[in-house]
Amino acid sequence: MKSAEIRQKFLDFFASKGHQIVSSSSLVPHEDPTLLFTNAGMNQFKDVFLGFDKRPYTRATTSQKCVRAGGKHNDLENVGYTARHHTFFEMLGNFSFGDYFKRDAITYAWELLTVVFGLPKDKLTVTVYAEDDEAYDIWTKEIGVPVERVIRIGDNKGSRYASDNFWMMGDTGPCGPCTEIFYDHGEHIWGGPPGSPEEDGDRFIEIWNNVFMQFNRDEAGVMHPLPKPSVDTGMGLERIAAVLQGVHANYEIDLFQRLIAAAARETSGADMDSPSLKVLADHIRACSFLIADGVIPGNEGRGYVLRRIIRRAIRHGYKLGARAAFFHKMVPDLVAEMGAAYPELASGEKRVMDVLKQEEERFFATIEHGMAILEDELAQMAAAGSTVFNGETAFKLHDTYGFPLDLTADICRERNFTVDAPAFDAAMARQKEQARAAGKFKMAANLEYDGPATTFHGYDTLEFKGNVLALYKDGVAVNELHEGDMGVVVLDNTPFYAESGGQVGDRGALQSVHGIFAVEDTQKIQATVFGHHGVVKTGTLTVGNNVTAKVDIQARSRTVRNHSATHLMHKALREVLGGHVQQKGSQVDPDKTRFDFAHNAPMSDEEIRKVEAIVNAEVLANAATEAQIMGIDDAQKSGAMMLFGEKYGDEVRVLSIGSSKELCGGTHVTRTGDIGLFKIVAESGVAAGVRRVEAVTGDNALALVQQQQAVLAQAAAAFKAPVAELPAKIAQTQEAVKALEKELAKLKSKLASSQGDDLVNQAVEVKGAKVLAATLEGADVTALRETMDKLKDKLKSAAIVLASSAEGKVTLIAGVTADLTAKVKAGELVNQVAQQVGGKGGGRPDMAQAGGTQPENLPAALDSVAAWVAGKL
Repeated sequence: MKSAEIRQKFLDFFASKGHQIVSSSSLVPHEDPTLLFTNAGMNQFKDVFLGFDKRPYTRATTSQKCVRAGGKHNDLENVGYTARHHTFFEMLGNFSFGDYFKRDAITYAWELLTVVFGLPKDKLTVTVYAEDDEAYDIWTKEIGVPVERVIRIGDNKGSRYASDNFWMMGDTGPCGPCTEIFYDHGEHIWGGPPGSPEEDGDRFIEIWNNVFMQFNRDEAGVMHPLPKPSVDTGMGLERIAAVLQGVHANYEIDLFQRLIAAAARETSGADMDSPSLKVLADHIRACSFLIADGVIPGNEGRGYVLRRIIRRAIRHGYKLGARAAFFHKMVPDLVAEMGAAYPELASGEKRVMDVLKQEEERFFATIEHGMAILEDELAQMAAAGSTVFNGETAFKLHDTYGFPLDLTADICRERNFTVDAPAFDAAMARQKEQARAAGKFKMAANLEYDGPATTFHGYDTLEFKGNVLALYKDGVAVNELHEGDMGVVVLDNTPFYAESGGQVGDRGALQSVHGIFAVEDTQKIQATVFGHHGVVKTGTLTVGNNVTAKVDIQARSRTVRNHSATHLMHKALREVLGGHVQQKGSQVDPDKTRFDFAHNAPMSDEEIRKVEAIVNAEVLANAATEAQIMGIDDAQKSGAMMLFGEKYGDEVRVLSIGSSKELCGGTHVTRTGDIGLFKIVAESGVAAGVRRVEAVTGDNALALVQQQQAVLAQAAAAFKAPVAELPAKIAQTQEAVKALEKELAKLKSKLASSQGDDLVNQAVEVKGAKVLAATLEGADVTALRETMDKLKDKLKSAAIVLASSAEGKVTLIAGVTADLTAKVKAGELVNQVAQQVGGKGGGRPDMAQAGGTQPENLPAALDSVAAWVAGKL
């Protein structure tokens, strides 16, 4: 039975039992920031089990994409070397939300395995939690499993409920006993049943786990029965496929055999049992599905994990002999195998291939040097009898050649070496400290402040009275700033927004009876302390002064228009380009918004117009903007977008603008209509898989349109045509120019030809050959070449140099007939002439070209040709 058929039979079976088939959720658990990747079938139902979410169904079944390659659940280093470890796997599951419980869950599992899948009953062994008499009785008395094959698993971790057969979501909350089903692969494989001393062997393999959420554990550890007990089950598709296909290892199933064959094809790997081929077969699944779900290779978070997996795959391909990008070529094989079950993979095939290819090309550019360093270090260690790889060298490989630590460790492990991880961590810490020191902004980096926090009032007003808490000049605290002094002012209250979240700091003025301080920028000295950077325009500013802080109204208004438009643009980009679009950086100032996002291809003109149309439709709707402060959990439930890699506190600010809802602490318009006009002005690439869009709004957008209209009007006047007729007029003019250029080329050729006829008589005889060196006035390269061909035909045995000059540049062409090329090389001939006119050149023995910058030397250079040729003959 093929893997695809097993997947479908599982879903169909539970659908027949009243379960709703629910599509797999994304590998990126946007609704759960506690998870790096979706790693279990129940992840998307977590809020349902906790009672925070209500679904229109009480029974569900899924085939869930899962990745375990980072954080707590990390199988990466074992992949390729064991029978059942994977970075990506599929978890088949059925779930009951307060509907059926133990009896039905156990009955369904047994029926599917023994009736639908036809597994021999005597090959199945089950485990139950030692105290779960109910489950034990169902298995032994109702299902009829012999008591010797129903094993009670007790507490083995030092406290009650600390058992492999008792599941907990956390220290508190829903929990309950499990019953697991094991398949016996046979006596020829070492290992014993669960609970025995040999349980770690490979004979008895767990294929299904049924979790019974029966209790709610409070902070005191007391178990309270849940009013609606639930069921969460999981069965690995790869494991059950191995059983049903009569093989022992997951890599022997049909799905992996096709991918292993693809890996062998792309790397020319001959040994089909090579662990490296298994690594490639596994990693292409994880990488492709992660990219399809919006993750791109990067240096932190999910992007870094993806990059590690890709580079581990490339290294194994390199080990098999690959020396150029190959990994991306396996994607079509994966799509053919799994695209029908996961449409997002099929629809994103090209993008997945493009992202992988870019990442491969980047790593292949450095892997050769990195591997040489690594191999040299390993050779020295072997000679010295050492078994610990130098941590500093491991860091150099990471920092300079892109080798993640676990990749170096993986290579070392193959040779029975270990890496000095503490030394690596120390080198990494030093680099981070140096980077922090180099990246400190302006004077704020060295400001020492231990006073009260700054209270921000800028959401509601652009003018507010405050007291000067501290002053700094040249990074040192002072009591006063005088006229002309540049410095930093800290206030207890301010309407000035300090740069954060991509929005630049406000500018304006601090006014008092003692003087005026012009604020040029506002930055955070500490998380809640604002520094107003600027210069004293008049008078003196003293610690303790009362000031009126006034934000530059026009600059703030332009900035908030751009910031609000950025939110709408982000949502529009996701609608037009796809859900993989994620913010990778932004800068919002009074002049523009600059937005970086994950996408692997330039935007077309049509896509840009669609995004503009969506944003401007939101502007015309003139919806009110709403900002709410709420707990992070409530924000997640509200559907607010949270950015990859961002860290949020317990309370967050949720901003709703039109149809966009994001977490944001910035300042914004009151209504979407305040944005005015939205116009994209530029789109470009800034890094592998990252695009950048720049846009303007309001009066800046109006100014842009007016400027473009002025340019159009000038062009229309120059072409003496209405603006509407400009495209046709320009096309007409271009055709006319092309026709004239063709006519001019013909005339030049005719002129050169006539000159060529005259030149035949100027050739001199040198040792039985004709030598000609001459200038053709007004001839371009094409004319020179055509003339050269005619002269060679007429002179039969000749060495020829033709030249022309224009605008201070010399063009040279040398030609030698075939009978003379053994002695006279056209490339050498043209080069010796070119050197005399300030240039150089070369080419084939029979035809060569060169240039120069000293036309005044051309006559003498041509006069030298005959003697040079004579010397060669």
